[in-house]
Amino acid sequence: MSSAESKDLGRVLCIITGASRGFGRTVAREMSRMAKPGSVLVLVARSGDDLRVLQVELAESEAGRADLKVHSVVADVGQPEGLDSAVRASQEFFSEEIDHIILVNNAASLGDVSRYTTSFTNMAEVNSYLSLNVSSCLCLTAKVLQAFPQQPGVRRTIVNITSLCALQPFCSWVLYCTGKAAREMMFRVLAKEEPDLRVLNYSPGPLDTSMQMEARTRTADSSIRKSFSDMYAQGQLLTCEASCAKLMKLLLEDNYTSGAHIDVYDV
Repeated sequence: MSSAESKDLGRVLCIITGASRGFGRTVAREMSRMAKPGSVLVLVARSGDDLRVLQVELAESEAGRADLKVHSVVADVGQPEGLDSAVRASQEFFSEEIDHIILVNNAASLGDVSRYTTSFTNMAEVNSYLSLNVSSCLCLTAKVLQAFPQQPGVRRTIVNITSLCALQPFCSWVLYCTGKAAREMMFRVLAKEEPDLRVLNYSPGPLDTSMQMEARTRTADSSIRKSFSDMYAQGQLLTCEASCAKLMKLLLEDNYTSGAHIDVYDV
């Protein structure tokens, strides 16, 4: 690891979940700029239309003209077949020129924030949330690492898009906080088990996205709802581009402690 910032991330094979909108879409754009020619982006999301628009945009960009390969996988990562589709596509586009495998676990949902913990008596509802936000993340990561085992000359980086909610309780956000906390511990364990991996839990901060709009309009807890509404009204929300630039800085410098939680405001 070097403390000096690299100029690029190498010739990457980068898998991004939840790539069709919001932060995931911005990660795809920035990754295309930071990767060497000949790199591959595998964009995974449920919305085929949004993915196709992004694929065309990237193909027409400067990076796209420099031999960037972009493959869209229309899949629900909450389902086993969705995970398998993403891994198959990644294996199909792998070549000996690739020197950096990057998995960005971005796909997530807020859950029902209009209710408090004592209302969640339906196990199927809770299991459905955890399946998309926790189980799928673990299984996809494991499948990718099995598909691309450690080999000389190939770096492997796992990014988990996390949140302050992984560390602090937010009233009426029991599903989201639980999912983020579970994911973060998952990747801390992975970092301990696999010292050759680079594992980063990145918290992008309060972003101006559709999820944030849902948070400030549907949150049951009035103080939390007001906090988000005030941030929006006072222009304190971050753009996806500003936060993603910090993520790219971390990946380029590559001097974070593997498994660490790093907040956008700490970069």
